[in-house]
Amino acid sequence: MSKVKKKAVLLVSGGLDSATVLAMAKADGYECYALSFDYGQKHRAELEAAKKIAQLLGAEQQQTLHLDLNVFGGSALTDDDIDVPAAQQEGAEGIPVTYVPARNTIFLSMALAWAEVLQADDIFIGVNAVDYSGYPDCRPEFIQSYETMANLATKVGVEGHHLKIHTPLIDMTKAQIIQTGIKLQVDYSLTVSCYAANEQGKACGVCDSCQLRRKGFEDAGVADPTLYL
Repeated sequence: MSKVKKKAVLLVSGGLDSATVLAMAKADGYECYALSFDYGQKHRAELEAAKKIAQLLGAEQQQTLHLDLNVFGGSALTDDDIDVPAAQQEGAEGIPVTYVPARNTIFLSMALAWAEVLQADDIFIGVNAVDYSGYPDCRPEFIQSYETMANLATKVGVEGHHLKIHTPLIDMTKAQIIQTGIKLQVDYSLTVSCYAANEQGKACGVCDSCQLRRKGFEDAGVADPTLYL
């Protein structure tokens, strides 16, 4: 008799990190359900990338949920009147303008709801505390607190199931993430990381995300497949 696979909900943005997480979860034997978000982001090319990645990496299902966070504003990723800055303009201190207020809290809550319906005890998110851009909702403390809340606030948690938030990239450098993905045959040319990517997914090459990605490929000793403007 074949072993029943464990179900997992994965946040898949279309970027490098989430593609790697999906490949890692598949390699670990999870039945993967990919959840993406159309939240009013300017770099909408990542939505098509998410669909391609989910299909090619063998997700059981991929859903794109529509949440217009632009209604609230407050981020360079959603507001037309706030430009995406070049990496050197972001500054070393404070929360960057590319932070989207409460984004990971909202996304994890939607993933949690779907996980309950699927009877999945596992949620994966590609947050990273090493090569990250200063976002408070990418820190280990946040993930640990959210997992505690999830087990208090859900029917399955009250009934004795333990919901786990997996962050396999949390302590990895961007180079280590890329090296892991290459071993798992992730096609990074399909991914879109740029905060200011055009409709074809071509990257600006100067935003914080582009700079972290480019350095990651250099440090990993892997040719950068990114299409730049």
